[in-house]
Amino acid sequence: MASLYVHIPFCEHKCIYCDFYSIAPQETPIRQRALVQQFLDALKSEIGQRRQEDRFRVPYETVFFGGGTPSLLSPSSLAEILDVLASAFTIQADAEVTLETNPGTVNGEKLKDFRGAGVNRLSIGIQSFHDDELRFLTRIHSSGQGRQCVQDARRAGFENISLDLIFALPLQTSERWASSLRQAVGLGPAHISCYSLIVEPNTPLSNMVNNGRVVPVNTDRDAELYEFTIHFLRSHGYQQYEVSNFAQPGFKSRHNINYWNHSNYLGLGPSAHSFWRSGGAPGAAERWWNIASVPAYADSLWRRVLPVAGREELTLEQLIREEVFLGLRSEGIDVAGFRKRYGRDLLVEQKSRVETLLDEGMAVVEDGMLKLTSKGYLVCDEISASLQY
Repeated sequence: MASLYVHIPFCEHKCIYCDFYSIAPQETPIRQRALVQQFLDALKSEIGQRRQEDRFRVPYETVFFGGGTPSLLSPSSLAEILDVLASAFTIQADAEVTLETNPGTVNGEKLKDFRGAGVNRLSIGIQSFHDDELRFLTRIHSSGQGRQCVQDARRAGFENISLDLIFALPLQTSERWASSLRQAVGLGPAHISCYSLIVEPNTPLSNMVNNGRVVPVNTDRDAELYEFTIHFLRSHGYQQYEVSNFAQPGFKSRHNINYWNHSNYLGLGPSAHSFWRSGGAPGAAERWWNIASVPAYADSLWRRVLPVAGREELTLEQLIREEVFLGLRSEGIDVAGFRKRYGRDLLVEQKSRVETLLDEGMAVVEDGMLKLTSKGYLVCDEISASLQY
């Protein structure tokens, strides 16, 4: 199966830690509306041009609106995008349609309209249930607005609700992180994603760190909080199915799983990335990414030129390395499938390393899958690197 990703590049405010392409309001309201309309017109043009390619005439089982802050769009604009997508591509009737949503940008009525437009899954950027932590992260909402957003979403008819939380904030105590987790679980979401605060280059947060205004959490402290997160959420009925993602039974994100399974996905919008296998030889795969500028993106499409900023043909070795990394950070590597695709037997070629991981309780082999344990997830990147070809 394949997935569609649509990048909505608008934010009410750019958070200090974010390195995704997005635009915070810098224009007058009239000019801002014109920029949004320019983006929407260009997006429809890109969809129209991509629909002409035979390789994209496949069933799509997920649609994901990311950003930026997609919930800044009006429900009518989102409905229009979904209609254009449905006209251009074969989207399954039971497709998972996710909208990234920030508290402070929606109310009960708007959420109800998003549900009516066809969105059936919300990913709500709560990040913390402590107002001082939200202020540090420069989020635009309060903890109360976060709780209200989840309650409004449920009243609007959403059953598939995911909450995003960030841990390892500077000076964050174990008690405060545990409090955020307890409050999140108390709201009964179907899915919770927990991310460690990462200092990305060229962000306001990185400048604060470089200037000595912020001291990042050390790796031991980060690991301690992460290990607590795993045990806490598992004890409350959430299954860990990826390093940062936990779900109640039946509510794993199908879109995320497609990414981690190396399934095909088509990215639309400025800065969106795509990955596509040709269906031929095992190593025949391509990745490309769009221009990260709304005016340049729109200008390219106005000239009937796809707004691709760069692309790469992936070698067989690159695909193998990526599949090891993606598989280990999620639900594991299907050993037989890996052997069929690449002619490589992990359990034989990496026998010594795999046996060490099994002996140390870092990994298990179950039902033909090589997968990491909670202990292994703590050092997932190091394990993946040690198994590279």
